[in-house]
Amino acid sequence: MSEPAGELILYRADDGGSVVQLRAVGGTVWLTRGEMADLYGTTPQNVGQIVARVLADGEVGEATRKPEFLVRQEGAREVRRRMDLYNLDMVLAVGYRVTTPRAVQFRQWATTVLTEYLVKGFALQDERLKDPGADYFDELLERIRDIRASEKRFYLKVRDLFATTSADYDSTSDVARTFFATIQNKLLHAVTGRTAGELIRERCDPASGTLGLTTWKGNRPRKADASVAKNYLTEEEVSDLNLLTTQFLDFAEGRARRRQTTSMADWVVQADRFIEFNEYPVLTGAGSVAHSHVEQIVAERYADWDDHRRELESQRASADEITDLDALLEAERNLTQGEQNDGHQPE
Repeated sequence: MSEPAGELILYRADDGGSVVQLRAVGGTVWLTRGEMADLYGTTPQNVGQIVARVLADGEVGEATRKPEFLVRQEGAREVRRRMDLYNLDMVLAVGYRVTTPRAVQFRQWATTVLTEYLVKGFALQDERLKDPGADYFDELLERIRDIRASEKRFYLKVRDLFATTSADYDSTSDVARTFFATIQNKLLHAVTGRTAGELIRERCDPASGTLGLTTWKGNRPRKADASVAKNYLTEEEVSDLNLLTTQFLDFAEGRARRRQTTSMADWVVQADRFIEFNEYPVLTGAGSVAHSHVEQIVAERYADWDDHRRELESQRASADEITDLDALLEAERNLTQGEQNDGHQPE
């Protein structure tokens, strides 16, 4: 069966007797009749009858159902059978007509937790997180900081905040274009004592198996990863940077809420005041490495690293070929020896 792409959400009934995987696609979830039967503690036949009545009553439309095809091998031939999937509207419509405790439990969960998750991308169990005996809040807070401090989200938040509070904001001005990079550089320097360019010059290492990177996208570092200073930070440095970044956003948002209008140049001064207040070193000037020099450093060192990587992979491939050849020769020798023994059996 060609299952729809999407995230799998695991739902466990309160009685522990039912565990169902809900396929989240396009802002809803999809289940088969059999999965609905497991979910509600009833039979597929009963679910089928209810589905027919729901459609006949017009409670939901045909759009709640879509076909998938299951291909199975039966003897020498492949048999293709249709299997219908139903979205959350139909699942809930069936749930309102099934009189089982599980149906009530799922409806309550779906209309609160599941709906929030499908709309927002997350759902929180507030009371559980408020419980001082549960030790998950700090982990959650760390994840939130990491997301909030990510480059794209930070840029959008800073742009919106300073567009609102800066008297001379102009998205096309040189000040606006360099402001975001300036603030990022100041926060990075506060945590590491280095600007982005200085950090890349110091830590981008073609002799390292990972080019000196501590994080990257995909199965191996790419050139684009090597150009991002944050990718060279240690776990502790990332945690410190995320904390300082989110605190700065709170600081800037507080000024925005109080309608404190500030020029773009003054915002740079405010950033320095914020960093100094938090007892971090304040960056003066633009640092010792120009952006154009950073690009040259990354291009040269990545090329050296990539050449070395390709050479190692070629050597490993050759070694694997030799190992495979030796294994084949050994197997052939054993086979030949066995045939010789079979032809010279003692009388």
